[in-house]
Order: sequence, then C-alpha cells, then structure tokens
Amino acid sequence: MKLLLIGAGAVGESILYILQDRDPNGKWLKKVIVSDHDLDRAKEVVAELGGDKRFKAEEVDATNQEEIVALIKKHDCDFVMDAASPLVSNIIFDAAYEAGANYGNLGTFSVPMDEPKYGLGLENSYIEPMTKYNFDKHADWKKKGIMACICLGIDPGVVNVFAKFAALYLFDELHEIHIKDGGNLTIPSADEDSIIFGFNVWTVLDEVMNPNVEWDKDKGGFIVDRPFAGEETFDMPAGVGINTLVKIEHEETVTMPRYLEQFGLRKCSFKIALDENLVKALKVINALGLRSMHSVEVNGVEVVPRDVVAAVAPQPKDLGSEMLGKMCVGIHCKGVKEGRTRELFIYQPFDNQLSMRDWEVQAVVAQTGFGAAIGIELIGKGIWKDAGVYSPEYFDPIPFLEIMDEAEFEFGIVEMESEYKIVNDKKAMAQIYADAAKLKKMASKLNLSKLSM
Repeated sequence: MKLLLIGAGAVGESILYILQDRDPNGKWLKKVIVSDHDLDRAKEVVAELGGDKRFKAEEVDATNQEEIVALIKKHDCDFVMDAASPLVSNIIFDAAYEAGANYGNLGTFSVPMDEPKYGLGLENSYIEPMTKYNFDKHADWKKKGIMACICLGIDPGVVNVFAKFAALYLFDELHEIHIKDGGNLTIPSADEDSIIFGFNVWTVLDEVMNPNVEWDKDKGGFIVDRPFAGEETFDMPAGVGINTLVKIEHEETVTMPRYLEQFGLRKCSFKIALDENLVKALKVINALGLRSMHSVEVNGVEVVPRDVVAAVAPQPKDLGSEMLGKMCVGIHCKGVKEGRTRELFIYQPFDNQLSMRDWEVQAVVAQTGFGAAIGIELIGKGIWKDAGVYSPEYFDPIPFLEIMDEAEFEFGIVEMESEYKIVNDKKAMAQIYADAAKLKKMASKLNLSKLSM
C-alpha cells in the first residue's frame, strides 16, 4: 500500500504510530505521505516517527480537489485516509475517486436545516444526511473498480465490527443495537469552569448539536430529535462505572440498518456521556449563533463563527498527560438465541495513562486511531476488498477481531440479564464461537460476566 494521509492532527498522528508498530519492516505498508494544510505540523509528525524513510511530509489544501488529485498521482498513492475536518470529507472522497485510489475516512459530513422539523424522516431535518453523499456514489465506485470504506475509527468503526460479529455469531435474531460511548476520564488540575473537548472541536459541534438520529423500524424508520434528548444512565464495565448518556447524531444509526436489517434489526441508537461544563458551553455557543457555518462580517472581514470557536477552543491534541481514567465504548445488543431472549454488551475499554505511555496520545484519540489503523491494515493486505462504497459492517469481522487480539487492543463481552445464560468457563465460552473456528483461540480472553443495570 502507498498511503496518503490527509490531516496530521492528533488522530492522524495516532494512526501512523499504530501502522508503524504493526508493520515496522514495510511488508505491506510501502510508503506514507503525511499531508496537512500546515506543512510544519506534517513535518513534526514525520519527525516523531523516528526517521522512518517510508514517511514523507507534504502540504495540501484539502478544500482544493485538483490539488489532492495531483498529490495522489505525484506519489502514486493507491489509498487515501481522510483524517481531516468533516467539512472537507466530500472533497477528499471525490478526489480519491477521480485519481482512482481506494479511500477511507473516520466519519462523514452532514448538513442540517437551519430550522429542523424533527420527528420521522431525515429529509425533514437534513439538507444532506450523514453518509448519503458517499452511498449515493456506490455504483460509480463499483463501476470504476475502486473501494471506499467510510466510518473507520472506534465509533463508528470498531463498534460496527462488533455489531456484525454479534449478528453472525452471538444471536439468531439481533433486534436492537444501542451504541454507548462513555468513560470516567478526569483532569485533576482542571478547575470547576474548565471546558474539555475530548475530540476534534468541529466534530463535537456537529455531532452533539445537530439533530440526533435513531432508527426504529416499527415506527417507520429514522427518528430525528432535539440535542441532548434521551437521557439515561448505564453501568459501564471495566471499572468505568455509571455514565449519564444522551443521544447525538452518529453514522452507526444509518449504516447498521443498511447492513444488519437482514439479521432482524429493528432499533438502533447512539448515546454519549458528556461533561456537564461542555454541555453548558455548547448550549451557549448554539444560543449565540457561534456554531453557524454562515459567514458574517466583522469590521470589514468575513468570518465563519464556527471556525472561530474551533480555533480558540482547547485542542484535544494538547490534552492527555494529565488525564486519569478510561474510555469505554461498546454496543448494547438485544435479541434471540436458541429461542430465548439474550442481552449483551460488547465493549472496548482504553486506559488513558497506558495510552499516553504506549502511544503518547490521549485515550479518545488512540481508540479512534486503532480502529482506523486496523481497517487500513486489512485493506492494505487485501483481506477487506471489493468495489463500491461500504462501511465496516459489510466485511468479515473475524480478521478485524483477530488483529485486535494480536495487538492487545482489549475488548470484552458482558452477558446481561436474559433467558439465555452462559456460565463463565472456558468450555462455555468456546461454545459461543463454535461457528467461528478462528476465534476459539480468543474465547478464553473475553471477559464474560453479569452487568447489574
């Protein structure tokens, strides 16, 4: 693979660290062009990779499709990984298509209406719903013989793989998938007024403040609701504890029904735990019109309010060394196995101090980077391959989980209260994977226990 990375921010940097660790001798990763609008930042990331000759820094304007195409062709890149702002994701996607390169991204762009109507139907609240731009071009990509794998990260990404695995091997009918993103991260030195953006500021403003989306087949499809709706508490495993979660806009609620309805899926939602100070700040930003993408004139200069917020807010790449605790992201699944109801939580925990020690980036960033890096590896090795536009649920989940296990990217399964019971011993755990011979070697490593709700 000859890889072009666009976006040398915290997640882009973590992807490269993990790829280098997974393939230090260049068996399949032959060349990596690290590009960013800030050439100094790209050079800084390349320098951090310790003089590995495969990595080269380039400057790129990701708003300029032809410039991206020229860069792909200049270095004969066959894969483009988009780790840039969601604002330019469609441009990068189209540039990869024009240049004939395969493509991956961390998420997609969406455009909500200024006055969403909420209720049933994406078309009543969105000018451009998430993933639509990409999936609408599936036939074009297929005809050209190239592949785009969108939504490669932790969520979306790893959780999509968990969902496909659950549908294939853990349920006879998988009725509900509820993605839950939480943690217990704290910054001891933070004062009571500190505001922490754990991820790309622009992305947070989009995902949290956009109309949120869930899918309910019995109610007619996609249900759109106001920001911060659907509050609930959930007891996260791995020592994380009780989290208060709310619904936000996220791609899984669109991609999972697309691929998993055939397994009986009827409901899909996404909820996240948000710091109280961040919630207050986002509400103020929204009330003041500061999340708007419509430019305004200030002293004769045109500025975009959201760009100003994104520029002055605390940056996630500058956080990490002080944070204590874990992230925990997973899927809460409900369905039927052997005629009995079954309920599971499949999760991926990530300790921030270990993340800083091993990868020199905070846990939220490393989690995302790991999901992307594993997907890139599978594509680079020709294990995940096809022509067209897909998300991770389309592909075989077993190779992905095998790399997670091999790379010690921890994950576990919690058996919750249900009619279908599993005792916590190796024989029973191995039986779960009787139809997935490759996973039997991993069965004893999975943490099966009861979670009290």
